[in-house]
Amino acid sequence: MLDFVYYPVSGILWFWHTAFGSVLGPDNGISWALAVVFLVFTVRVLLYKPFVGQIRRQLALKSLQPQMKALQKMHAGDRARQGAELRKLQKEHGVNPLLGCLPMLVQAPVFIGLLHVLRSFNRTGTGFGHLGMSAQDNASTANYFFSATDVQSFLGARLFGAPISAAITNPADTLASFAQFGGIPSAWAIAAVAVPLMVIAGVATHFNARASIARQDDAARSNPQTAMTNRMMLWILPAGVLIGGPVLPVAVLLYWVSNNVWTYVQQHLVYRRIDREQAALPVPQSAVTAPKPGAKPQRRR
Repeated sequence: MLDFVYYPVSGILWFWHTAFGSVLGPDNGISWALAVVFLVFTVRVLLYKPFVGQIRRQLALKSLQPQMKALQKMHAGDRARQGAELRKLQKEHGVNPLLGCLPMLVQAPVFIGLLHVLRSFNRTGTGFGHLGMSAQDNASTANYFFSATDVQSFLGARLFGAPISAAITNPADTLASFAQFGGIPSAWAIAAVAVPLMVIAGVATHFNARASIARQDDAARSNPQTAMTNRMMLWILPAGVLIGGPVLPVAVLLYWVSNNVWTYVQQHLVYRRIDREQAALPVPQSAVTAPKPGAKPQRRR
């Protein structure tokens, strides 16, 4: 049903695995790990301009807050007129709040697509008893852009001893199916790789939220709904990473870590760039010559 998502995700993953596999070897776990990481980088590079646009729209909406509050107060008894005037104000200033959701809306199907493609590897290559298929049948099963050989390569790839396709909570019979790919891994070996990735992803999620909240003004932070959302971003989402991490394959945890680290770095660089642009803008003459509040006007001689 979502082949329009699965095929592009599989294609980008295949491209980077082919590139790194030609240098490090196609069965090398690092080749597969780098393919996942660069899948993230590819998507985020494509989304760079929409991300910058999102930040600029947020700043524009922030600057319009006094006018928006005035309109809400003016048309407090007429919701339809209030909404029309707010939309008119936003249109006049070239602000469309809905476009701010674009980067997030695009990233969500990419994550779902990666999770599906990686789980498709496992369904075609391991857990034979659950599917009623023989190992020979699975060995000849391709997966989107990947050939049957690629599927077996992914299932055999290990990162520091842990299968990149395995999760901490995989049952014993699923782990036993890795015997044909170099030995049966233990849950402890998988946890030794997965837990640090979960912790890094959780910490990065927390600091991404802190950086975002730091840009809010005092009025926004004092709003009860905003305060509740901020607490969720700061603590509940990072906790969700730690709680949900054990059921995710190591490869998906790599995606999660890469995406969060990229977001943290990109967010700081973009905000720094926008701050420099705003600092370089000429100060309006009225702001320079106007007396400070409470100061006595000075007569020109």
